[in-house]
Amino acid sequence: MDEALAENPTLFLIDCKIQSDNSIEVTIDGDDGVKVEDCIAISRAIEHNLDRDEEDFSLQVMSSGVSEGLKHIRQYKNNVGRKLKVKTKEETLEGELISATEDKVTLTWKAREPKPIGKGKVTVTKEASVAYEDIVEAKVMITF
Repeated sequence: MDEALAENPTLFLIDCKIQSDNSIEVTIDGDDGVKVEDCIAISRAIEHNLDRDEEDFSLQVMSSGVSEGLKHIRQYKNNVGRKLKVKTKEETLEGELISATEDKVTLTWKAREPKPIGKGKVTVTKEASVAYEDIVEAKVMITF
């Protein structure tokens, strides 16, 4: 699999699951998205290195879907400018991903807060940075 991914450096592995019934599920993503042809190429490369006569298996190669959440730093970097929902052990944040570095993400959002002086509320811009190690789950929020 590493050889197949090395042939197209814009692709990267998200997950590889091998079940006890020899079903193999490979999830990939790409800096420029994933085409059906990419999944076919990865599938063929994996099948080429396995022998069905020795051990029967089923293989499924798929692209990472929006519902699966973000797992790889490259996915965060590819989604800068989009709205994310990030869960940590302490809180859940929803905001625009404004940066993704090697160790953390930064989100910004608008919130209504009481005025510092007087009655009523004012809209303020909030910002928070979250280390990848503190993220329990992160998903891109699809808006229509």
